[in-house]
Formats: sequence, C-alpha cells, structure tokens
Amino acid sequence: MPLEFTCKCSWKGTHAAPRKFLGQPIPRNAREAALRFAHPAHDFPRIFARSCYSGKTPMNLFSALKQDKTFSQPVNWGVTIFMIALHLAALAAVFFFTWKALLLCVVMWWVAGSLGIGMGYHRLLTHRGYKTSKWLEYFLTTCGTLAFEGGPISWVATHRIHHQNTDKEGDPHSPRDGGIWAHMGWILTGRAMHRDRSELLPYAPDLRKDKFHLWMSKWHAIPSIALAILFYAIGGWPWVFWGVFVRTVLSLHFTWLVNSATHIWGSQRFATGDTSKNSLWVAILTFGEGWHNNHHAHPQAARHGFTWYELDVNWYGIWTLRTMGLVWDVKTHKLHAEPAPDRLAA
Repeated sequence: MPLEFTCKCSWKGTHAAPRKFLGQPIPRNAREAALRFAHPAHDFPRIFARSCYSGKTPMNLFSALKQDKTFSQPVNWGVTIFMIALHLAALAAVFFFTWKALLLCVVMWWVAGSLGIGMGYHRLLTHRGYKTSKWLEYFLTTCGTLAFEGGPISWVATHRIHHQNTDKEGDPHSPRDGGIWAHMGWILTGRAMHRDRSELLPYAPDLRKDKFHLWMSKWHAIPSIALAILFYAIGGWPWVFWGVFVRTVLSLHFTWLVNSATHIWGSQRFATGDTSKNSLWVAILTFGEGWHNNHHAHPQAARHGFTWYELDVNWYGIWTLRTMGLVWDVKTHKLHAEPAPDRLAA
C-alpha cells in the first residue's frame, strides 16, 4: 500500500513505503517522511557527503546524478563553451596577481553583486521593493549587467517565474530536479537560456515599456566589454583577469547558491510551502540574498535580514539611499506570518 503523508508545511505527497531508504530505517513520523521522500534529488547532498567521508562511492550517488535533470537535457554549447572559457581565464589569473588587482576584484564583486544584482535586478526591478528616480534605476541596472547574468528583462522574468512556480512544475531551477541542475545545470542545458522573447515579456510588462531596459536587455554585454577595455588601459592584464574574470566567476557561483544551497540547507522561519531556507554563509557571499526563506515569505520586502543579526548588506545600501532621499516608498516585512513547523515544535 502506498504511504500518504501530510505535514504542516502544506506539502503533500504519496510514495511507496520501502523497508529501508538508502540504508536508513523507515521515517518515525509524517514530517520526517515528508523531508526524506520529497524527492530523490533532495538527498544528493547527504549522499555525496557520506560517500566523501566514508571513502566509498555508493551506487546511490550515481543514482542521484542520473536523476539530476542536467544530464537528461540537451547541452547549450554556446553558453557551456563560454562558461568553460570564463572559468579557465579565472584560473589563469594566478599568473597576473597584484594586490591592486585583488582589491579591484573585491570592489567589483560589490558593484556587480550588491548594487547590480541584489539592489538593482532583484529588489528593485523584480519585486519593486522600493521606488527611485530613473537615473538611479538605470545605473543599478547597468551594474547588474556587469555580473554576466543576462539582461534585465530575462533576469527579472526568470525570477518572477521562479516565485510563481517555486519547487513545482515550471520552476526554472528547483533542487527537486537535482542539486546540480538548480546550481548551474539549468543554464548549461535545457531551454532556460533559449526562451523566446514572447515567453518572457509577459512576466516583465513594466520593463518592456521602457526603452532603456529593452535596449540593455539586447546589448547587455556592452558595459562589460567597455569596462574590460578601461581596466586594460589603466591596469593592464592583471586588472582584466581579476576585475573581470575572477570576480565574475565568483559572483556567478555565489548567486547560483541562492538557487541551489538555500533550497537545500538552512533553516525556515516561515511556512512558505516550499523548500526556501535561510543561510548565513550564503547571505555573506551574496550581500544578504541568503535569507531566502524570509524573502519567499515576504517577496516585496526590500529588507531580507529581518533581525539585527541577519547580515544584509543590500538592505544597508537601500537604507543609506533612503536616508539620502534617493529612494522612497520602501516596502518592509511583517513578522506576523505563520512560523515554520519546526519552530512551532520547538
């Protein structure tokens, strides 16, 4: 007979009741069953960690890899070749190291990752968590293009689709389709990077009315090329390798961790009905984007770190701009939302 279970987090599923699952005993209660049997790919981190520490490579690891959607989709060779070349260039940067180049890398990581992706693409363009003048919106958008994550319309539309279908059919990068898929597989394979313009525009009606965003979405590589030329003119190859290649690779993986790691590891403050979690270490690497469960509970909130100890550099930037009178109508969170089941049990 199939085992049907329902947990307080509003997730319901039906699975056969095996005597053991990956060598582990049958779950003791419905909540443990929901967490364990939610999806085979969800157990990939534990399988991988166990294989590393035991010195063995269990067949379950290969099974998890086989079930990862990355390996069942056609390869996007153009994107894949570009990513390989970008990573090789980042590795070659060790031969061009200077302290000034390293400092430039850190500064540009903040410009592209915080000003561009966190404050610009995400909290302003996608969720409209605050309002600002057009010149500042366009500046933050330009900073976002420096992250090599695509133009504003494709980024915003993809993220809005993610919120609409989180961990369900249609989610562009859910770990339910595999940990590797959620991290970068959805970019290297499948259709995520080959969606027709007509598919994305309905999810960004506000941006498609703006000529600047339309132009920047088509020519989003131009700011990065211009900046690389400027860096070469000022600091030579060290500035190009560290200010562009190293910084871009690190920033990409840090952003991708929000799609993968914060849906696999961490804690839940709110019962959002999905696998979004809060993660301090991802928040540090992404200037505050790691408080993902907070964000899924209150998507429009411009602040993701809801308490003083939840580091949120992007919010500090928005707060500073508000203090200077450059942004207004800043949306904030409300803490009366339903807490997660594990918090209730505690």
